[in-house]
Parts: sequence; C-alpha cells; structure tokens
Amino acid sequence: MRARLLRLSNDLQESYWFVPTIMAVGALLLALAMVYVDSHFGSTWMDGLPWLYAARPDGARSLLSSIGGSMIGVAGTTFSVTIAAVVYASGQYGPRLLSNFMSDRGNQVTLGTFIATFVYSLVVLRTIRSAGESGVGAPAFVPQLALLVALILVLCSIAVLIFFIHHVPMKIHINNVIERIGDRLIEEIDERFPVFVGKPLRETANDPRIPSAFRENANLADYERRAPVRSRHNGYIQLIDESTLLNAARDHGLIVRLQYQSGDFAHKGSVLLEAWPADRCDEDAAKSLRGAFALGSRRTAIQDLRFLIDELVEIAARALSPGVNDPFTANSCLDWLGAALADLSRRDLPSRLRADDTEALRVIAHPVTFAGFVDRAFGALAQYASADMIAGKRFLNALGDVALSCDDPGRIATLSQQAREFRALAEGALAGACRDALLARADDLLRALVEPDYKRRLRDGAAWLGGTA
Repeated sequence: MRARLLRLSNDLQESYWFVPTIMAVGALLLALAMVYVDSHFGSTWMDGLPWLYAARPDGARSLLSSIGGSMIGVAGTTFSVTIAAVVYASGQYGPRLLSNFMSDRGNQVTLGTFIATFVYSLVVLRTIRSAGESGVGAPAFVPQLALLVALILVLCSIAVLIFFIHHVPMKIHINNVIERIGDRLIEEIDERFPVFVGKPLRETANDPRIPSAFRENANLADYERRAPVRSRHNGYIQLIDESTLLNAARDHGLIVRLQYQSGDFAHKGSVLLEAWPADRCDEDAAKSLRGAFALGSRRTAIQDLRFLIDELVEIAARALSPGVNDPFTANSCLDWLGAALADLSRRDLPSRLRADDTEALRVIAHPVTFAGFVDRAFGALAQYASADMIAGKRFLNALGDVALSCDDPGRIATLSQQAREFRALAEGALAGACRDALLARADDLLRALVEPDYKRRLRDGAAWLGGTA
C-alpha cells in the first residue's frame, strides 16, 4: 500500500490537473470568505480612503465579468502554448522526457493562477445584488473587499503571465533540459548511496549467511525450497518500498532474493522475488511482499538511476544521429554524465546482502557496481560518439574527468577498458585526420591511466582534458 501511495504522489507531481485544482478550490474558499467578511462587517472602512472608491452593482458586475472572461481566455491560450512546447520538446529530445515537462511546477502554477482568478471572479459575481433585486426594499450588496482582492489577483495574473512568457522558452532550451536531468541524477546519487534496503553486509566467497537455495551451485532439492512470489499485473516496476519489503521478510522469518529492480518490466505471472524457506511463505506473506512493489505503464526516476542516465544518453544519441548532427548537445550530455559518475566514483557501493536491525540477512538485492553504471552511460554512447571527432574527444575528456575523482584501482581499470573499447570503435568508424586525432587522444588517456601517478599526469594534460567548450 505504501508503495502505491508513493507512486500516486509522484503521479500527482507530474500531472497538470492537481495543482490547478488545488488553487481553484482555494480561490473558491477565498471568495466565500471575502463575501462573508463583506456581508457581516460592511465596507464603511473604505470611506476613509479617498483614493479607493466603492463600486456600484453595475460597475462591479462589469468588472468581474471582464476579469472572468479574460482569465479563462488566457488560461486556454496558456494551456495551448504549454502543450505545443511539450509536444515540441518530447519530439525533439525524446518522448521519455515528457514527464520532465509535465512535472514543471511553473507551468502548473501559471495555469492554476488563471483558473483560480476565473473561479474567484465567478463566485463573487454571483453575490452582487442591485437595490430591490432580491425583494421590495432590499438594499444593494456589493462585496467591496472581495472586489479589491479580485483586482489583486488580476495583478498577480499579469505578473504570472510575464513570468510564463519567459519561462516556457527557457524550459525547452536544450542546455536547461540537460541541466535539470543532470542535477537530479547527481541528487539521486547523493541520496541513494550508500543508503539501501536494510543494513549492507560485507559479502565473502561462499558466504555462509546465504542459504544454499540461493547459491550458484544450488541443486534441485535446494531449488524446491524457494517460494516464488509472482506479479499479478503488467508494467514497469516504478518503486520497491524498502521498509515494507524488509519488515515483511523479518516478520515471517524469510530471506528473499529480488529478481527485478526498479525500472525493469514485469509481466503478469513473472517472479518478482523468491523467498526462503518456502514453508514459511504462505499467502499472507506473499501478499505482504508483493505489496512492496508498485508497477506502472512507464519508467520513472523515483528509484531508477538508470532512467536518468538513459535520458541523457537518449538526448546525446539523437543529437549525434545523421539527421540532427549536433555534437555540441551531445557534449553537454557527456559533461553531466561525467560529473555524475565522478561523484559516484568517490562513493562506496555496498554489497547485495541487506540485513535488518538484528544483523540478520533478509534481502539479497541486485549487485550495484561501478562498472555497470559506466557501461550504462559511456558504453551506450560509445558507438555514437566514436563516429564523431568533436563528441569523441569530449567522451574521452569525460572519462579522464571521472578518473581524476577515482582512487580505486578496479574502477580505474574499468575506465581504461572503456577507453580501449572506444578507441577500437573510433578506429573503424573514422578515417583520415579525424581518426588520427581521436586515436591520439585515446592513447594519451590510456598511457596516463596505467601509471601510478595517473592523477598528476591527467592534470598536467589539462590542455586537452579541459578548455574545450
């Protein structure tokens, strides 16, 4: 249940109806409150302000009618412009970026401001009465304070419209799109590492804490002691509620091994996880474990770092396609991928074994490795960047930048392997002076990475590691 609520919260953040609806309801309540104040306390206080004249019923109706009509017209225009910008951006940069624009708070607040002003004007308009309109001798009623608030809302709407005119082109500027994705990727890395499901345990070879049923050399008898927990829906795993999963495994005395991770597609009947021992995994336990998973029609960035990496890779791959041929956009993506992996290279990635508060093994998760992230980012872009000298040089610069932040020999070896594979691709994809320049850059990087003082060598080579914008 908690996983579904978290998914619902993310869906609301990416919707165009939630914030405008809240603002419209707020405007309704504000209008009722202002009319109540006017009807109970009157507007005699305005007599002491010579610059503020009380309106008559006909003038008040005309004013509110003009405000309401103009606001709903501007709201329609705003919505049309927003949709046009979203369609352009998703078609130009990739359909998976649609959620980035849908979740933009500026667009939501702009639309909500115009709708709220319209609703407020409509409600206040309904309360205005001329003399004798509600009965013989009945006095006229004009909510003067409510009219003053309506004028303030109009001024706010004008300010929001000016903001919106500036906001839309800025939001679809490609550098700002890449920056938002890159910033969120780095923020997610900072939040998620080294925080994982339960307490990470150091894993050893043939770790005795891992049940024999979950080891690579498990036999048929061991295999039969696993209890599969199957999905009842189709879709992408958007969220795995860590606390629910850990608590369910502890309460039923189980050790579970995850078969999927956030971002993977699971179909109805697929095994989400396996539990051991099987005799403790009854229907109640399976229901609790299954409740830790929230599935949806698309991938999201709630828990999926790979999705954010894939967005940057998609933008760069589109930019390097023959139909677009925009290597400088690809360079921006490579810069942010390099920044994210440089940050990741300084962090410890715990093992796949996760324990509860009593240090008892409860969850065997998917292994998280630095090599996996490097392959997801640079490995996926290597085939595109290797065919373009401008992007290829920035590709190697980004690898060198990551190496400057890395102290682990194994991770340096991963970066070296990536550079060698990229060199081989460039050798076959380019020709002439472009190939020679890119191969020379790759050789410089590889020579530096095999030396013990590779950081000094890379910094001394700052003439090609930086200053290439």
